[in-house]
Amino acid sequence: MNVYPFIEAEKAGNRNVKRACELLKVSRSAYYTDRAGRPSHRQQRDAELTAKIVEIHDDSRLTYGSPRVHHELHAQGEKCSRKRVVRLMRAADRYGRMPRRWKTTTIADPAAAQRPDLISRDFTIDPDQPAPLDTRWCGDITYIHTWQGWLYLATVIDLASRRVVGWAVADHLRTDLIAQALANAVNRRRPAPGVIFHSDRGCQYTSAQYANLAKDLGVILSVGRRGQCWDNAVAESFFATLKTELIHRHPWPTRKAATSAIFDYIETSHQLNLSSRS
Repeated sequence: MNVYPFIEAEKAGNRNVKRACELLKVSRSAYYTDRAGRPSHRQQRDAELTAKIVEIHDDSRLTYGSPRVHHELHAQGEKCSRKRVVRLMRAADRYGRMPRRWKTTTIADPAAAQRPDLISRDFTIDPDQPAPLDTRWCGDITYIHTWQGWLYLATVIDLASRRVVGWAVADHLRTDLIAQALANAVNRRRPAPGVIFHSDRGCQYTSAQYANLAKDLGVILSVGRRGQCWDNAVAESFFATLKTELIHRHPWPTRKAATSAIFDYIETSHQLNLSSRS
């Protein structure tokens, strides 16, 4: 119920506005703000934050949820609570995109030679003592559906910077795919001999062809345990983000179209996102 006409009537009768507001349980500041037709300070602040939230959400290709939007606002120097961001995003009809359920795709080779795990799930980044770049890499393969058939993406990610330093796509799952991704990473980054490359126990990564290539490039191979996706969590996390923010948002009629979009995402959007968080 609108109580302001009753307060106006009290005021017109030369009665106390303060007393009328107390009886009707309305603050005097709200009454005078409403009379002037001006938004309150909180409403003004909500409008300012909403504009920035919409801008951040648009820049993320409509993928960021409230945690990442709140983190970005904090990085911009805006002080607001996570609950406020949730409320304003809901009011603006803005929502994040959730990753789909993870699907097992690794095919292990039971006859593959045994290799050590040189990472042991140590994926942490210490901002006070950052690890040198191009000393530890990881990678994996993911499947991308197109109307022409499957497209396969192999990546090489630097564990110190989380950047994709090498990648390749193909319409097959032969070892040549991951060999091309590793060769691209070495050609681009020129690491010192002894850089570690960590992967799962897929048959491509444990093949003799890949071992010979790694030896020629001065790369030391490391593998996680069988059936343990968490042993290669950084690579799995990147694929989940890629599919949430790009792959699952559009149909892909051709492999060429998907490849072009992946190129733009990895070489532009992914790099910019990492730069904004550093």
